[in-house]
Amino acid sequence: MVTGRERYRVDLCELQASCEANYQRLMKLLPDMRTASPRVRRVALSQGEHLLGVLAVDVLENCPYTTSLRVRQENGLPWLPAPQLEVRVYHDARMAEVVGAAESRRFLGRYPYPNEAMHQPDEKTQLNLFLGEWLSHCQALGHELEPVL
Repeated sequence: MVTGRERYRVDLCELQASCEANYQRLMKLLPDMRTASPRVRRVALSQGEHLLGVLAVDVLENCPYTTSLRVRQENGLPWLPAPQLEVRVYHDARMAEVVGAAESRRFLGRYPYPNEAMHQPDEKTQLNLFLGEWLSHCQALGHELEPVL
């Protein structure tokens, strides 16, 4: 007898840990996001003299307990689509969660597979892990875009 695949279950602890770590990473990159000064932070990534891309973090909206950000890649590689994520930062819970990617918004915690939009069963978790890896990479290898005088 052939049994179906085991149904995907959301690992809430893993998702929350990822969101908490992303909050800390974003606060290091843009510590004044709640005062919206500056409204945009740019971190350059380069290899020697060659600029590979720029991480831009834009403050879209500030509320008493939340901040909405757009995290995007500028000046990327021509053959690679530039990632763009919308992130909601919850200051009271100290968490940052991806709520949109490119044209998609409002991700479910779990998707049946296959589905019409071809989302992975753990799409939300994967996007939050990607944001964490992206921010960590920028913190480790990034530098100010403009030279300091």
